Amino acid sequence: MTKAVDKVIKIAVVGDVHDRWEESDAVALKYLGVDLVLFVGDFGNESVPVVRAIASLDIPFAAILGNHDGWYTASSWGKKKCPYNQQLEDRVQQQLDLLGTAHVGYSKLDLPAFNFTVVGGRPFSWGGSQWNNKTFYWERYRVKNFEESTRLICQAASEAAFETIIFMGHCGPKGLGDRPEDPCGKDWDPIGGDHGDPDLQGAICQTRIAGKIVPLVVFGHMHHTLRHTKTQLRKSIVVSEGTVYLNAARVPRIIQTQSEGKHRNFSLVLLQAGVVKQVSLVWVNEQFQVASEELLYRQSRPIMQLV
Repeated sequence: MTKAVDKVIKIAVVGDVHDRWEESDAVALKYLGVDLVLFVGDFGNESVPVVRAIASLDIPFAAILGNHDGWYTASSWGKKKCPYNQQLEDRVQQQLDLLGTAHVGYSKLDLPAFNFTVVGGRPFSWGGSQWNNKTFYWERYRVKNFEESTRLICQAASEAAFETIIFMGHCGPKGLGDRPEDPCGKDWDPIGGDHGDPDLQGAICQTRIAGKIVPLVVFGHMHHTLRHTKTQLRKSIVVSEGTVYLNAARVPRIIQTQSEGKHRNFSLVLLQAGVVKQVSLVWVNEQFQVASEELLYRQSRPIMQLV
């Protein structure tokens, strides 16, 4: 007797946008046939128009805002550089309102069609083990340290409708290595050190202890090109305790080629029965064809299809 096994779910992870989002990106996602899109933040420097365009997607998506999405609001030095009147506008809140329930920072999005929940880490993260932007986090979220931040993330995970959890952060969790080329490694002076988020690390650990399945953690922030060398790129993937950690920050995500016009990148994750089967980085050309594909990870067993 034949039967259908669990469907292979195709997830597109969009790394740091930095204002490089076009109508063609939404069309490319359609051509790629993705089921879900995960945006790891840094849409621009509080770029409300970019967030508005992304919020209009008709494909299921989740997002978390990054440090650039609070660029003029989160810090005192940012406020001094602000090009608009903050007494009249709150562009951080405008972005949050546009994204609505799709914004999973300190929250979660249950996805019954896929049998998993997406849980967000701390929004607007700069990464690292120092608690920065204290006033911002207190006023917006009533959080004053990493311990309280971890509790908020864990609370969202505990309220998930499903046992399988995909975590999203703007910066990745601490614990993925302290070399400058590691996914969250510090590539500026002094070189080296783990710049990951300790609160996200703690929440992932506690969620596992609670019995949840964590097949995938996606993030960005730490760009793939390194500041101190041009001879290598940042490591994109770490696999630990059955979890695939993916840094999707391929910046710039849209490039101009000499012969084929614009190419735009997406990280594609194939997930089946709560297991990551494959991760690749694709560049899509102006004809919405995959111009190149870099295989980043593949599980040793083949992907199962209908039998």
